[in-house]
Amino acid sequence: MKRFAAVLSLVMVVALVLPGCSSNSGSDAAEGDTIIIGTALCQTGIQAPLDEPALRGAQLAVDVLNENGGILGKQVELRAMDGKSDPVTVGNVAKQLVDEGAAAIIAPSDFDFGGPASREAQSAGIVGLSPCASSPLYSSTALGDLQFTLSMWNTTMGAVTAEYAYNERGWDTVYVITDDFIDYTKSLSRYFIARFEELGGEVIFEDTYTQGQGDVSAQLARIKALDEQPDFIYISSYQPDLALMIRTLRESGVNQPVVGGDAYDDPSLFEALGTQYGNDVYYDTHGFLSDEANPGYSDFAAAYEAKFGSEPDAVWIMPGYDAVMTIAQAMEIAGTTEGAAVAKAMEENTFELFTGALEWSDAASGHEPNKAAAMVELIDAQPQFMGWVIPEKIPAP
Repeated sequence: MKRFAAVLSLVMVVALVLPGCSSNSGSDAAEGDTIIIGTALCQTGIQAPLDEPALRGAQLAVDVLNENGGILGKQVELRAMDGKSDPVTVGNVAKQLVDEGAAAIIAPSDFDFGGPASREAQSAGIVGLSPCASSPLYSSTALGDLQFTLSMWNTTMGAVTAEYAYNERGWDTVYVITDDFIDYTKSLSRYFIARFEELGGEVIFEDTYTQGQGDVSAQLARIKALDEQPDFIYISSYQPDLALMIRTLRESGVNQPVVGGDAYDDPSLFEALGTQYGNDVYYDTHGFLSDEANPGYSDFAAAYEAKFGSEPDAVWIMPGYDAVMTIAQAMEIAGTTEGAAVAKAMEENTFELFTGALEWSDAASGHEPNKAAAMVELIDAQPQFMGWVIPEKIPAP
């Protein structure tokens, strides 16, 4: 653990000497000896497969920080409450965390679920940060000038897979299935289609599906009835129904490659597909659990195993870790926990994270994240890292 702590301490020092950084002298951080970071992450419900691993990553980050002196010389407390995958509950627990003295809020990894937490943070004048919310609605324009997401937007995520399909694989035609339950799935398809068609690709048909429907027979029938089969299927959905959709297609003889976004990066999907159906599946996501993707991963994994007794099991752990470390670095740069100063530090600096280098635009342009995506292929239901990708062109949000 100490070896890894030293590595992260060095990372934080590097961040502090980037252009635009200031010292932490004259800090007016939270009163007392502790700085509270609140999380309204969803530990239960449909959002939990993303948020619960992120919470574990955040807990590990706090341990590392406290072993290295905390933030601004003060120990850090991570105070976690369960948003229960309910937007009203998320907003309520975020307000309670604010009332209990949180200096920053980590919000759920989705606009629909996480937005209420960031609105409460904005109202309280403190920074809010989502580990993986990728809708362009997760912006300072919609949520306020102190609010950020660590994730690339769906504009980037959709463009990466569109360019991979068209440029790298030569796939010209696609059948799109869009889960219409939340903005994440709807906007991901929208930006994928925009970039794919701009490249010259043809969307044969955009179908819809609703999470919880549990029946893909109508979509399957429409695919089979096509005069010409598409080169691949783009499915913008998430667990648990995503596995059902892919398995149903495969069992019915629809064997074209399946492409999607970061919601595919779920161990429950890999398990549900198994070696029989877990091939020819491609997606982009936030990182990868390997030294190939990040040279510091082995130390990260060792620290995680020392704390939790098992190896990291989901990529979502890393954005949770990165969210805490980003807040900590920004507070050190600002020399304070005061929201506007911390937000300015986040706007003006580059953060070197386990999920890649990250820069944000200013508040007037939405705090748009500039970040690469990790491209991944499933082979026998095992994710294989293909590389970090920044698209040649990103659609306008």
